[in-house]
Formats: sequence, C-alpha cells, structure tokens
Amino acid sequence: MSTTEEPEQLYAKREPIFPRRVKGNFRTLKWWLMGLMLGIYYITPWIRWDRGPAMPDQAVLVDLGSRRFFFFMVEIWPHEFYFVAGLLIMAGIGLFLFTSALGRVWCGYACPQTVWTDLYILVERWVEGDRNARLRLHRQPWGAEKIRKNATKWLLWLLIGLATGGAWVFYFTDAPTLLHDLATFSAHPVAYGTIAFLTTTTFLFGGFFREQVCIYGCPWPRIQAAMMDEDTLTISYRDWRGEPRGKHHKGVEDTRQGDCIDCMACVNVCPMGIDIRDGQQLACITCGLCIDACNDVMDRIGKPRELIGYMALTDETRERAGSAPKSIWKHVFRPRTVVYTVIWAGVGVALLVALFLRTDIDMSIAPVRNPTHVVLANGSVRNAYDIRLRNMYAEPRQFYLTVANDASISLTIEGVQGQLVTVGPDEQLNQRVYLTAAAGTPAAVAATSPVRVWVSVTGETDRIYGDTVFNGRGE
Repeated sequence: MSTTEEPEQLYAKREPIFPRRVKGNFRTLKWWLMGLMLGIYYITPWIRWDRGPAMPDQAVLVDLGSRRFFFFMVEIWPHEFYFVAGLLIMAGIGLFLFTSALGRVWCGYACPQTVWTDLYILVERWVEGDRNARLRLHRQPWGAEKIRKNATKWLLWLLIGLATGGAWVFYFTDAPTLLHDLATFSAHPVAYGTIAFLTTTTFLFGGFFREQVCIYGCPWPRIQAAMMDEDTLTISYRDWRGEPRGKHHKGVEDTRQGDCIDCMACVNVCPMGIDIRDGQQLACITCGLCIDACNDVMDRIGKPRELIGYMALTDETRERAGSAPKSIWKHVFRPRTVVYTVIWAGVGVALLVALFLRTDIDMSIAPVRNPTHVVLANGSVRNAYDIRLRNMYAEPRQFYLTVANDASISLTIEGVQGQLVTVGPDEQLNQRVYLTAAAGTPAAVAATSPVRVWVSVTGETDRIYGDTVFNGRGE
C-alpha cells in the first residue's frame, strides 16, 4: 500500500443540486399534497370555532397559559394528556405502516423538509429558470444579473420563512390579536424570538442545506430498514431490461441494446442528486420523480414504461425469471402491514371510546399527611384532604360532595356551609375538605379504612368518585 494514498473521506463537500422540471403522475401528486399541507398549515390558525362566552374562538389552539389544547369541538386538559400521547403513538405506527408497504413515502411526499424544499425549488426555478439556466448562473462570476436574481430569490425565501415562523406562533394564542401585536411591536419577545428562529431555520434548511438535512441530520434513513422487507414496494431500476445502456438509432433495432439510453433524465430530476440505476441508496426519498422522467423518455423512444418504477425484491426475482410480478395488493396487505394496521386502528378506536365516555367534570383527592389525623375533644377522628375539582362546562356548576355508604363519616368543606361548592366555567378549583368519623366507629378505631368520595353536579347526570384512605386511631 502506498504511503501517499489519500485516506477515505467520510464527509463529502456539498455539490449544489439543480433538479430539472418534470411532468408526470408522481410530480402532480406531489404538487397536490404540497398545496394541501401548506394550506392546512397556514390557514388553520385563522379558522374560528364558537365555544361560548369567555372561551377562545380559535378552532385549533395550544393554550399554554391555561394548559389546554383546543381542537374544534374537543378540549384536552393537562390530566388528559394520554390523548396526545395516543395520537403520537398512532403517528409512529402509521409511519411504520407506510414505510413497510411503500418505503420512504413519508420522506418523499409529506416530510416538512421535503415540502418546504419543493416550495423553495419552485421559487428558484421561477426566478432563475430551469436546470440548465440555474447551472449557468451558478457557474458564472458574480455580476449584476447574478446579484439581482440571487437577491430576488433570497428575499422570496425569506418571506416564506417569515410566513412559516409566523404561522407557527399563531397556534399558541389568538391569531388576529397576535398579528396586531406583532405589527404594532407590542407582542411578547418570545413571539419575535420564535419567529426569528423558525424563519432562519426554514431559510437555511429549504434554501441551502436541502438534501444534507435528509442525509446527515435525519435518523430515519438509517432505521427504515427495520420497517422494510423483501415485499416492500420501493423505487428500483430494472437493470435486466435497461442494460447495456447506449444510444438508440432511429429505425435500427439492436437486440443487444438495453432500453436505457443513458440520457441522465432520472438523475437530472432527482432532488437528492443520486442515480437510481446504481441501486438502493440511503439518500433516496422515493419521491417518484425519476419514474416520471424515465416514463417520458420511454414514451418518446417507443419503449415500454416502468424501466424505473415501484417494485419489491420478490418481484425482481420473478421478473428476472420472466414471470409476472405479484399484485400490488398482495404486497400492501401482508402479515406485517396487517398487524400494523390492526394496532393503529386499535389505538384510534380506544381514543375515540375514551373521548366519548369522558365526563365534563373531573376530580382528584389526596390526603393531607401532616398530621395524618386529629382526635377532637369529643373523641371523633378528623382527616383533611385536598380535592381538585374540574368543571369542563362552559357555565359555572355546583358540585355536591358526599361520602359513599358510610353514615358514620361526615364531610365538611372548608369555608363553605353545606356540601355544595361552585366551580367557574372551564376552571378547576383546589378545595380543602374534612372527613370526620364519630367516636367508637370502626373508621375511628381502625388504623386505616378505605373511603370513597362522590362528586355530582346539580342539575346534571354526571357523577364521579375518588377513592382514598381514612386514618383512624389504630387501637
């Protein structure tokens, strides 16, 4: 081995990629999905939803001040965070499901990095032209034209980044109010800081880093193999049909020549800058643009489509042997994907059941430990408890507190006459409550006794309870 041999480099300096415009089914699908997802992201904070007086009318709102999440008719309180956890679990299982069936379709069509990069490339193409024009501009020395076009492109990128950061903060407070405060420079510094941070990251990730984020920053390409098997449909090049490559001459049929004419169309449209003909690669996001480009070329030269297309490893073996590939549905519906679907649907059904069965009131009870009990002058034993009452109605409600099935234990509420306490609309109340066991009763004599406190709402059918322990004298 020569001592002058260069060591292998683990990181390659980025070469700018200028994808060429392409038309086709996958490109059309990407346009529609990009428009849909960007529309949802930018418009959702402005949708209004009437929840009654003294309640926010923003349809989707993460209210950090009151620690609640509003989603149209659904309101999630902090103690109901399991709904959010369930949705995250569904998102994760859904990602496993789609990856198992169709490879990295999330990366190619719905990942925010892909969506905003697509938008930035669209702006770049609009300002500078298609691939060849952008290449010429990149290689030419700095001059008036290059400065003007780059300045225009960067300004538009910056405005998109500003809109992206601005839309994000609107999810956390009333959007029209915050927009007025931002415009009059009276908003909280956190809002300006968040917008500045997201504007900067969107500008850099979508404009300059692009595929580098996917290759070096995202862990998903490295763990997707665990979600895929030989029946996963992913983008592949049919080399047994395309090789050997070479130019085709009009009117001349060469049986030794493959269908691939080495036009580089698949490479030129790839946003990751890879050559799919080299086989499966970590950088491939399965966006399908190489399929559109190759199909267009095959149509022009009169060859069958799908030289590049979605294919499973099992299909490759079958096609090489001259057999027909399996049905797409046999690839999609197989034991692994069925299991993922069942788990995903099960979590979703469980969340829906929990949502429809939940009541509009909630309570928690905790005994006061210091002291555990107090013996009164008449020999009775009293315990103190802190009860948290939540009223999720839009109007104030009276909560009625009782002790279940034990007449020897009485309940009193600190600072309140009787056993009724009022809780405001959409509020929670922390209340001190005392349970007293008469002298000589089992609860007063025993060391500990289970006790259940019931809470009901006057005029409503909602009724809940909380279990706790009553501490006696222990005789």
